[in-house]
Amino acid sequence: MLPIEKLESLTRRHDELEGMLCDAAIVTDPTRLRSLTKERADLEPLVAAYARFRRALRSIDDDRAALDDPELRDLAREELAAHEAERDALVAELELLLLPKDPNDERNTILEIRAGTGGEEAALFAADLFRMYSRYAEARSWKLEVLSRSDASAGGFKEVIALFSGDQVYSHLRFEAGVHRVQRVPATEAQGRIHTSTATVAVLPEADDVEVAIDEQDLEFSIAASGGPGGQGVNTTNSAVQIRHKPTGLIVKCQDERSQHKNKARALKVLKSRLLEIERQKQEEALTAERRGMVGSGERSEKIRTYNYPQNRVTDHRINLTLHQLDRVMEGELHELLGALRTNRQEELLREAGARA
Repeated sequence: MLPIEKLESLTRRHDELEGMLCDAAIVTDPTRLRSLTKERADLEPLVAAYARFRRALRSIDDDRAALDDPELRDLAREELAAHEAERDALVAELELLLLPKDPNDERNTILEIRAGTGGEEAALFAADLFRMYSRYAEARSWKLEVLSRSDASAGGFKEVIALFSGDQVYSHLRFEAGVHRVQRVPATEAQGRIHTSTATVAVLPEADDVEVAIDEQDLEFSIAASGGPGGQGVNTTNSAVQIRHKPTGLIVKCQDERSQHKNKARALKVLKSRLLEIERQKQEEALTAERRGMVGSGERSEKIRTYNYPQNRVTDHRINLTLHQLDRVMEGELHELLGALRTNRQEELLREAGARA
């Protein structure tokens, strides 16, 4: 049963916002204008769906009245079925639109990918995952900025940390957190045997400065010369910055930029997002369990998804979804996988809402 009073109230609020956004005093106040514009934009899909729902109800009433007219009965019966189907579809749409939104959904996101078990092959797989997310970001016109990377000696990444900026980034990437497992024949495997390796992915909403206050006395800074694998230098200046947050023991290192100042700023950005994630988990009263649940230990038995190259198969174990299009997935075509995960989450929220009702 739809909460009609709530829908009517939200519609009135939307109309009120329309009027307010024409007010000269608000138009000249950038902060308030931005806030009200966002509120209106958030309400628009709901208000538009509710308007269609009301039109469908009026059409159903008209069709039922027309059933008493012998000349219109057949046409009315046909239109009634179509309008009732439209009403039912709109009820389902409105139920989804009324679900509480995660306040992090629209945030930019820091993605951390680390090689897990599997040695050199795990590092190569970590690089493949990073390329996959990069291609997905490109398709969605997101901006990608590498904050930190640690190259493996034989290729790939021991670790790569990147900031994804754009529309609804966290809402799309949030389900990627966990252990990803790959099954394939490494290029160095002479016998053609399939090896299993893993990489871990952490997904952290970017923290605003006002949300995470860090006492400078809680930070320990270390400066060193940046260096790459095999003795190769990234640059010759002492620009690598490592920050240790003493209360939590968190350590972040950035060395990609030649500027010590830029590396420090990047390291602080990553640190703040990690601290925000810790605070979020505390609020959910499951700090340790949830953090471990996100990335696990990297063991092969802990997995959210398997990428099987010989069978061109990808399987998401959380929703028992298997797609035989791994080649396309690795090119960044994640819409089907991520769409199924979002739908599953929405169904869970609907069940929870129904249980509370």
